[in-house]
Amino acid sequence: MSINKDILAQKNTLKEEYQKLADQYNEAAKQSAAFATRFAMMRLVYFFAAIGLIIFIFSKSVLWAVVVGLVLLLAFGFMIRYHLQIQAKTNFLKSLEQVNNIELSIINRKMDGLEDGNKFLDPLHPYALDLDLFGPYSFFHFFNRGKTALGQKAFADYLLVPANTETILKRQASIKELSRNSEWRQEYLALGLQQKNNDEDLKLLTTWLNSENYVKPVSWIPIVFYITPLIFIAGIYLCMFSGILPLPAILVFWLVPMLILRKFVIRINETHRQTSKAGDVLKSYGNLMKSIEDEKFQSGHLIHLQKFLKKEEIPASGIVKKLGYIISQLEVRNNAFAIMLNVIGLWDLYWVYRLEIWKSNFKSDVQPWFDAFGEFEALVSFGGLQYNQMHWVFPSILEQGTFDSKELKHPLIEQDVVIGNDVKIPASAHLKLLTGSNMAGKSTFLRTVGLNIVMGLAGLPVAADDMQLPQLDVFTSMRTQDALHESTSSFYAELKRLKMILEAVEKHNTTGSGKQPFFLLDEILKGTNSVDRHTGSKALIEQLISEKAAGIIATHDLDLGQLEEKSGGAIENLCIEVDVEDGKLVFDYKLKKGVSKSFNATQLMREMGIKNL
Repeated sequence: MSINKDILAQKNTLKEEYQKLADQYNEAAKQSAAFATRFAMMRLVYFFAAIGLIIFIFSKSVLWAVVVGLVLLLAFGFMIRYHLQIQAKTNFLKSLEQVNNIELSIINRKMDGLEDGNKFLDPLHPYALDLDLFGPYSFFHFFNRGKTALGQKAFADYLLVPANTETILKRQASIKELSRNSEWRQEYLALGLQQKNNDEDLKLLTTWLNSENYVKPVSWIPIVFYITPLIFIAGIYLCMFSGILPLPAILVFWLVPMLILRKFVIRINETHRQTSKAGDVLKSYGNLMKSIEDEKFQSGHLIHLQKFLKKEEIPASGIVKKLGYIISQLEVRNNAFAIMLNVIGLWDLYWVYRLEIWKSNFKSDVQPWFDAFGEFEALVSFGGLQYNQMHWVFPSILEQGTFDSKELKHPLIEQDVVIGNDVKIPASAHLKLLTGSNMAGKSTFLRTVGLNIVMGLAGLPVAADDMQLPQLDVFTSMRTQDALHESTSSFYAELKRLKMILEAVEKHNTTGSGKQPFFLLDEILKGTNSVDRHTGSKALIEQLISEKAAGIIATHDLDLGQLEEKSGGAIENLCIEVDVEDGKLVFDYKLKKGVSKSFNATQLMREMGIKNL
């Protein structure tokens, strides 16, 4: 297999760049950590020196001791804050190092610890399973860089739902801009590595957002927030200082807030359950949103998404962080001293009230914020894809016409060794019949075509030198399996798949609307005997042609190649040959015209130790 030296040089340049950045950030993080350690020692020395100074001044003047003590305490507070900033900087530098190490790992095809997106895989989707969109060593595994649930879902949605032409062009412009802005992309991804992410926490938060308020509608609630502390103070005064009431009577004063809380405790517990774990997630989202809000973008789509993250010029990041803060205050109820906070000021009820005020003001904005934020994160991943694959191109999008690509390659095979092919297929009433022996690369070729089409219709660059891409509705049938939970065989599962394709073709022909269906079929009807398989395959091909469908069928059935001469140009035979040289199989993975003439099954079986062949 030959090596593309230009692409290999690009890959090596990328590796050197990422390694250099990783080393730089590693050294900077070490220096920052060392400074943090020295500053911590300085702070400790300051603390003991301050204590000694206060004691000395106290022996001279109590008043001056208090004044100096307050000043020193304030200075100590600034030192703590500065130390935390140093630690945050150190962690950020370590995250930047990790961002570059992740890129190096992926270039070296070491994918351990990276999300593979398998949770987004729907076996019933028209093409997701067959085209390796999700799962180990999938498109998601190689190219997703998002760390939030929202960003990962948006990434998946790009692949699962083809966009219209206008949206594709907007995404292309956004990805081009983000690919050039590598410094900001890396800083954003470093923030993402520091965030806490949990799908279930966000689902519970969404449940709470859609629930009815139960504290805020009660008209007397705001009043008790003022009265309760007064009752507490009155109880302290009457029972502990004035002696008007015996000390045990203070329990009566404390009983009042407990009775109020008892009225709401079940609902408060449910609100706490639904929001408790989302606080840290939201604070992290707020940091990521702020990174987007503060950046200057040029492309219209990025600016449009950025504007979603504001409500009347109020940054969404601040509002989301505020929600995270309120949730964290409700979380205090888990502490042992929280009972006193409830006695003094109805702590639980007050923060639930604050939550409901927030929900009343911003509930309708949350989903648009999250949608825009998630899409932005997906675009950041795709910007990195374009940066790492500079030799890939953005296709020209056509409403209809011919799929025409030059040097089309499989995106998931190492690009310096993968073989490219020119592929040209009319998007209506045309079928490519692909034959070839075992391991020739027929299935890989089908996935090459399908995956690149999906990428192009998502707005992404494609693994080709050039591509004209009409709007297509892709359907595949390659990996049909037994469905034990339905008690159905792989053969029946394949028939259901073929029925879905035929119905899509019929619907398009009947309504005249929507995208042109485009099918990719691998060894159709393989679950039955050879006679039925040939008869059924021939009938299916003739029906697809008569209904003006378009696509590619890969098959071992060489007799189907006879259909070409009777099709009037609607069917073209293509093949991928395998040669045997000195008893060894030689693969070139290049498309050729005609029906395959090479056979390698016998050679493969012989190599596996089967004799008498």
